[in-house]
Amino acid sequence: MSGPIEKASKAWGADMPDWVMGLARACADSSQSKVASRMNRSASLVSAVLANTYKGSLEAVEEVYRGVFELAVVECPALGTLPTNECRDWQAKAGRFVNVNSQRVRMYRACHACPRFRTKADA
Repeated sequence: MSGPIEKASKAWGADMPDWVMGLARACADSSQSKVASRMNRSASLVSAVLANTYKGSLEAVEEVYRGVFELAVVECPALGTLPTNECRDWQAKAGRFVNVNSQRVRMYRACHACPRFRTKADA
């Protein structure tokens, strides 16, 4: 049985992005399930990315990976500096208006005014 690095190398070949290799290394260091949990995503998503069969937005997964494992940050118009994975999570919540608390309303407005905001079709 091959490990996550071998799986990603075989699936991606020479075109493997650096962040996919980082994801594979993180899985090799702990487990695919633990890596997925840290990213607040499913283990099947991580598996599909490593196998180069993920049908969703690789850009979105990259931003989550970089925010969690590389501590990449962006400037949010409402919250200031925050990790890219948290930005992605707020964007997902801002997909539709839900008046459950003032923070959600504030972030809905801020995300829709932000140039980084992506609708589901864009993400």
